[in-house]
Amino acid sequence: MKAISDLVKGREILAVTSGQLVTDAVDFMVQHHIGAVPVLRFGELVGIFSERDLMVRVVAENRDARTTLVDVVMTPSPLSVSPDTSIEECMVLMKAHGFRHLPICNGRTLAGMISLRDLLLHNVEEKDVEVRMMRAYIQQAG
Repeated sequence: MKAISDLVKGREILAVTSGQLVTDAVDFMVQHHIGAVPVLRFGELVGIFSERDLMVRVVAENRDARTTLVDVVMTPSPLSVSPDTSIEECMVLMKAHGFRHLPICNGRTLAGMISLRDLLLHNVEEKDVEVRMMRAYIQQAG
């Protein structure tokens, strides 16, 4: 069973800092083509800011994204997993809680971020390998 750290190994850790404006966080997310970003304070995970947070807590509440701090509208103290958590367990957690993004932490220190898309692509790649192995087996047996 693969650990989630195997899936994110070598990836750049993307995050914003507590105290940044919502517009800065949104610009960062757009620049990096991501739907959620961890929020760090003194290097420790304190929240996550997602597209959903933007819509529900900024747009729907008529807040000014140019003056609102990300701390005010982020999801505080998000559920996170340790790097040795299995990929399957991450999928179960995300489904059970309705998350599309899950921080990976060593204690409170961010080690990476996984998205539902990452997990689904990994699953498709694994199935592709299985199909190729089965085809090879059938060709050898037949």
